[in-house]
Amino acid sequence: MSALPKIEWRGVTKRFGDRLVLDRLQLSVLPGRSLVVIGGSGQGKSVMLKTALGLMRPDGGQILIDGEDVARLTGRTAQQRFSRLGMLFQGAALFDSLSVWENIAFRLINADGIARHEARRRALAALSKVRLGPRVADLNPAELSGGMQKRVALARAIVAEPEIMFFDEPTTGLDPITAGAINQLITQQVKGLGCTAVTITHDLASARAIADEVALLHDGKVRWQGPVSDLDRSEDPYVEQFVGGLVSGPITSDV
Repeated sequence: MSALPKIEWRGVTKRFGDRLVLDRLQLSVLPGRSLVVIGGSGQGKSVMLKTALGLMRPDGGQILIDGEDVARLTGRTAQQRFSRLGMLFQGAALFDSLSVWENIAFRLINADGIARHEARRRALAALSKVRLGPRVADLNPAELSGGMQKRVALARAIVAEPEIMFFDEPTTGLDPITAGAINQLITQQVKGLGCTAVTITHDLASARAIADEVALLHDGKVRWQGPVSDLDRSEDPYVEQFVGGLVSGPITSDV
């Protein structure tokens, strides 16, 4: 008997006006696995994440978490289900008006109703997991480097120990050494929590570092999915063009 996917997009469709962004999307991730979704800009990757996070409602299909369709949930039930998710946003997306520890503890204080002293304790513990000391807790995000901001954002994503983690372009704008360190931290934290991870990225080095499986999304559909070890021998024309950075192939550019 096959394992039940931790999260599954089953026939998910999403339109914006006349534009079909997700075209009966079929994608699933087993518990404890790390899936990286690659593909060009405008192919539906971010919309895919937003539907899973409850930030967008699909026009059709189901989004299943542990076999339960969460796409149509509302109110307290939706809040309970989506509280099991963690997210690292592109560009870190920290609140400039809050200190580092308050950024990390934002959900604990404002959604979970945890007292500030306990929330701060958990925030400091999360900081240590991303290799940042307590000295940065009371700094403002503007006082941190880009790499440190990413670490703070990762601490915020893991502080509530989510069951599913989403990563949106986690290494964008970082130099190769810092990107490598972030990839290592992501892998460590996902394994440490035993959670399921879904990452979208253009960065193939990041994909190779953190993925168990890779899926290529094009025109709102999964064109290929397989183990990361098969990425260079997929014999799929979409994958070969994307991985090789080739101009010629089934993927066309608007440039």
